[in-house]
Amino acid sequence: MKEIKRIGVLTSGGDSPGMNACIRAVVRTGIFNGLEVYGIKRGYNGLIHDEFIALESHSVSNIIQRGGTILKTARSMEFMEYDGRKKAYENLKRHGLDGLVVIGGNGTFTGADLFIHEFDFPIMGTPGTIDNDLYGTDMTIGYDTALNTVMEAVDKIRDTADSHNRLFFIEVMGRDAGFIALRSGIAGGAEAILIPETITYIDELIEMLETGFRKNKQSGIIIVAEGDDLGGAIEVAKKVKDKMPYFDTRVTILGHIQRGGSPSSYDRILASTLGFMAVNALLAGRRGEMVGMVNKKVVYTPFDKAIKHHKEINQEMLKMARILSS
Repeated sequence: MKEIKRIGVLTSGGDSPGMNACIRAVVRTGIFNGLEVYGIKRGYNGLIHDEFIALESHSVSNIIQRGGTILKTARSMEFMEYDGRKKAYENLKRHGLDGLVVIGGNGTFTGADLFIHEFDFPIMGTPGTIDNDLYGTDMTIGYDTALNTVMEAVDKIRDTADSHNRLFFIEVMGRDAGFIALRSGIAGGAEAILIPETITYIDELIEMLETGFRKNKQSGIIIVAEGDDLGGAIEVAKKVKDKMPYFDTRVTILGHIQRGGSPSSYDRILASTLGFMAVNALLAGRRGEMVGMVNKKVVYTPFDKAIKHHKEINQEMLKMARILSS
C-alpha cells in the first residue's frame, strides 16, 4: 500500500448545508496528520479541467457556518465518459495526489466507484445531499437543515392559511424519495403528506379533506414531494380543485430555498465527524466506501451498496403521520 502524503477534496452534485463544515474537517484533519491537502473546484469537472488549489488551515477559517460549498459544485457529463475520467486521473497524478475525499450523493459515488475500478485510486466519500436517500447512514449532510427550512416555511404559510381559510399545497424536494416530505409534514402538522414511495389516490385525499373540514378544520396544509405519482403540487391542487371547487386553494413550491442557509448544529457536527473519519480511513488504507453514521456509530458502506440498496421509508412514521393528521 502506497503511503498517503497528499490528498484532495471535492464537492459534487447538488449543494447541501454542511458541505463547508466537511471540507474544513478534511483539510484540518489532513494537515494535522502531516498531509498536503488540495481542493478541487467544481467537482469532477475540476478534476478534468485541472482546477486544483492548495489549502491551508486558514483557507477553511470562518466557513463552518456557511451554506453551499466554497469549492463550488457541478454535475459533470464529461466524467461519465472514459476519456474524461482518464484526463482526471492524469491530473491527479500530475499534482501528486495519493487519495481523494468526495462529498456528494448517488451520482458522486457512482462516478467514484467506477474511477476506483478503472485506475486503482483511493477514494473515500461522505454523504452530502438534502434528500437523505443514501443507504448506509441515518442522516446525510444537509438533510436536517433542509427539514428545518421547510418546517419554518410551513409554519409561516399556515398562519396565512388560517387567516383566509385556505388549503395550501406545498411542494418540497424529493424526486425519488419522500424523506423531506414525511418528516417536515409531521413537524408542520400537515393534513396530508404525498410521497413517491406510496400511491396517491385522489378520491381518498378528497375524502380525508372533506372529513377534516366537517370536523371544523378551517384550513389545511398538504405536503407534496416533487416526485409524487400524481405529479407535483400544481397537478395535485388542480385535481382537488376540479372535484372540490368550493375550496380556496393555493400552491407554494419551496424549490431551492431548501438547499441554502446556514447549517444546523446537527449538520455541522455530522459533517465534521464524517470528514474527520474519511481522512483517517484513507490513512488506514480504506477505499471505495462512504462514511456514514448509523445508530450514532460511524460505519463504512461500499459505494456500490450505498448507491444500489434502497433506503426504506419508515412505515411506522407514515402511519403515525396519518393518525396525527386526522
